[in-house]
Amino acid sequence: MKKYNFIYLAVFVMLLASCAVRKPSGHHVGVLVGKQWQLVELQGEAVPAKVNGKMPFLKLDEEKGRYSASGGCNGIGGEYTLQKNNGITFSRGMSTMMACADMRVENGLRTLFEEADTYTVDENTLILSKGKNGAALAKFTLVSDQSDKLAGTWELDYIMEADDFNTLYSSRKPTIIFDMAEKKVNGNSSCNNFSGNVKIDGHAISFGPLMSTKMACPGNGEQVFLKNIERVTSFDVQDSVLTMMMDDIVVMRWNKK
Repeated sequence: MKKYNFIYLAVFVMLLASCAVRKPSGHHVGVLVGKQWQLVELQGEAVPAKVNGKMPFLKLDEEKGRYSASGGCNGIGGEYTLQKNNGITFSRGMSTMMACADMRVENGLRTLFEEADTYTVDENTLILSKGKNGAALAKFTLVSDQSDKLAGTWELDYIMEADDFNTLYSSRKPTIIFDMAEKKVNGNSSCNNFSGNVKIDGHAISFGPLMSTKMACPGNGEQVFLKNIERVTSFDVQDSVLTMMMDDIVVMRWNKK
């Protein structure tokens, strides 16, 4: 009986060990995930602060196990897995398909996610490499919390699933106002006024419940707006442009008024 108990114990330990490989490990995990990292070096070459007018970045969502990134043009994303000994793997998911003037950094990022298998974090610097002792494939610096940049009034400039934005909002574009002290928002959905709570954690954001006035509205601009604001899970602010995303897909884009 003792022999069988020893066998069962050995099998149980082996199963635990195999599961541990799939779990995040290392004391850097807490400062790695849930942050936004700005790409500053790729394949040994410096990356401009802005490419096509946008900041190249990487973000890892701990809860969903997904990453989102941009090389200054399209949103790139998919799933990632953290492994023991600072291992990391990326799998490609959906991305937008815009053509931009400068695609070099974006193309380099796509190659990076295919090759990188190791990460290191040193204070505010994240390095992705191939192999524990391999040369750095990319370097990122930590982006500070942007929630303070949300304060004020924003006017909608783009929304997902709108074939003709200007026709959809020909009379009035939706607006949103952030009150960061009270953690509340209010605005206009192109017809009715709305207000409610906003929850922000780093670059993660969610709205609700939202209350609205009840005027009858022509067209379906308000319905499109309310449907898409519920999809938003993260945000990014660059100068006077606020981008709201669902995972790695751009849902809304706003201009500061």
